[in-house]
Amino acid sequence: MGVPTSTNDLKNGMTLELPDGLFQVIEFQHVKPGKGGAFVRTKLRNVKTKAVIDRTYRADEKVEQAIIDKRDMQFLYREGGDYVFMDNVSYEQLQVGADELGSAGQYLKEGDTAAVSTYSGVVVGVELPASVELTVTATEPGVQGDRVSGARKPATLETGIVVQVPLFIEQGEKIKVDTRTGEYITRA
Repeated sequence: MGVPTSTNDLKNGMTLELPDGLFQVIEFQHVKPGKGGAFVRTKLRNVKTKAVIDRTYRADEKVEQAIIDKRDMQFLYREGGDYVFMDNVSYEQLQVGADELGSAGQYLKEGDTAAVSTYSGVVVGVELPASVELTVTATEPGVQGDRVSGARKPATLETGIVVQVPLFIEQGEKIKVDTRTGEYITRA
């Protein structure tokens, strides 16, 4: 399935097809000891489980590079537990299960664009922009005079996710949320 490639040609972000699944290269280091053969020390992240493992390979050992197809797709709607996306170029539709989507699902609203990565027709990842704008659907009003620096309160957003926001944020306001950490950034 993959393309044979040398461990000498590894790059950060490259995806490898190993016997125990798909792994993305996070770090790699070429080591040339005084005695013995050179080797490559790697840190790999399992694409599905996100678990990180350390692997050491001989220099110039062959590994399978997985060719990942990454396309911008628009989120159309939810159908049961699945999210339906449309390819922005071919208009082809693709259903992505909630488990394949991971935490990205809690930031998606209809019409949003995400980069959907597939390998051999199977979705292996969905990347969102670094931040998204969402509307606050429910939050307690800020208490007058409660101006403790950095004080926060919970706010439910239009996708159902609950985020800690500053006391001055009110229901109906649009806010920016960091999709990597799930934290409030600023008013939109």
